[in-house]
Amino acid sequence: MNQYNYINDELFCENVSLKNIAQKFGTPTFIYSKNSILNAFNEFDSAFKTLPHLTCYSVKANSNLSVIKILSDRGAGIDCNSGGEFFRALKVGVNPKKIIYTGVGKTEEEIRFVLSYPILMLKVESFQELDLVNKIAGEMNVVAPIGIRINPNIDAKTHPYISTGLIENKFGIPISDSLEAFKYVTTLPNLKIIGVDTHIGSQILDAEPFVETANSLLNFTLQLKNVGIKIEHIDIGGGLGIDYETHQARLTPKELSEKISPILLKTNSKIIFEPGRFITANSGALLTKVLFTKKNNSKNFVIVDSAMNDLLRPAFYDAFHEIIPVVKNNQEKIKVDVVGPVCESGDFFAKDRLLQSVNQNDLVAILSAGAYGFVMSSNYNSRRRAAEVIVDGDNFHLIRKRESFEDLIQNENL
Repeated sequence: MNQYNYINDELFCENVSLKNIAQKFGTPTFIYSKNSILNAFNEFDSAFKTLPHLTCYSVKANSNLSVIKILSDRGAGIDCNSGGEFFRALKVGVNPKKIIYTGVGKTEEEIRFVLSYPILMLKVESFQELDLVNKIAGEMNVVAPIGIRINPNIDAKTHPYISTGLIENKFGIPISDSLEAFKYVTTLPNLKIIGVDTHIGSQILDAEPFVETANSLLNFTLQLKNVGIKIEHIDIGGGLGIDYETHQARLTPKELSEKISPILLKTNSKIIFEPGRFITANSGALLTKVLFTKKNNSKNFVIVDSAMNDLLRPAFYDAFHEIIPVVKNNQEKIKVDVVGPVCESGDFFAKDRLLQSVNQNDLVAILSAGAYGFVMSSNYNSRRRAAEVIVDGDNFHLIRKRESFEDLIQNENL
């Protein structure tokens, strides 16, 4: 369900006018719909009800404390990819037994931090990491519950920067070496192997790569069984994408479940999913104000007060985000480049985009910004990072204040 709709030509998130949010908190501001987040989670989780499973929200998509808590309170597990994300999950009261911890390059500090809690599973991605986790667990006098991430060499048919399941990618242990890795774990006294894990990429819109992955995992678990290694969990990762132009799923969780659940049932294991983008992307919009409009020969520019440091995806991936006016008017649409103030030609949100003619100080919303938006933001050009607001029905709340100039230098010493 799309929570962004026009009422009398004015854009609302749920029952709150975006104009009201701008008046109270300024711009640029990320806005998230609580009901959109919960609806997406419920849609995904209920689609796999025939499987014993745990849906672990992938924090890297949107790590705001309030977003994590909303999903944890609804029953989600949490997938963390750094010590910072793990800290965030603990901070809002997530049960460590519902946290999985991943990452291709974990530090000793992070491993010790995580193993000081009774987590569900720490996912290991190399032989050297197996040795290190075993050493640290021994020093801490604990047995580390681990899963091994295998790289199945499956093409997710997505952007090369977010493909993670090919041999050329840095992630996991090649499937050709994975059986040997599982056997090796049986010789390490401080590790308990409980799961096999994979993740082939992000923003996947076709079921076939998931089907291929499910079959690969099924075949691999049979190999493990043949050598006497029993596992409790199979983590198939995340990656289910959205259509950034229509805001509708090209591949729904129900359609995906119909394809892969019959395969995964045969593993006789609890299945872990790690959706991120599907849960939060369409909940979010980046609210921004028009600073100037100008024309360079035949080129029309709309210069807004947000920039690539706020929402990196267009510059980094050449990604599409729909841009709409907060207040509709009857003026004709013109072809424009929507750009920010940063000193880079790559600082754009759209090029040659048809947009309603806008004027100085008008507001526009950049949609589907609830995933890989604020989490990828920076202070480039010493720009202050944006505020974040969550909308719940008729109410809205500031869940991250806008940075001040003093915030920019608080950790620096002269």
